[in-house]
Amino acid sequence: MEVAILPHALERAELRGATAEEIIETVRQGEQAPAKLGRTIFTLNHPGRWMWRERSYDTKQLEVIAVFEDGAWLAITVIVKFF
Repeated sequence: MEVAILPHALERAELRGATAEEIIETVRQGEQAPAKLGRTIFTLNHPGRWMWRERSYDTKQLEVIAVFEDGAWLAITVIVKFF
């Protein structure tokens, strides 16, 4: 499955603690649900030891909002949650 990421979405995701590889993995393996405006949301928990803002977390959850265009998923925004 082809996955592309808008440059602005990648820039913002990195500021929020996510990588391009995690975004692609979330689209490929995450749970899929309909979102507003004909978009799709993909959700995937990434277990591990994560440091964010000087605190340690066991799980990083990515929510990727994407649209299917020209035979590929295009990630347009990413929400990152730590818990």
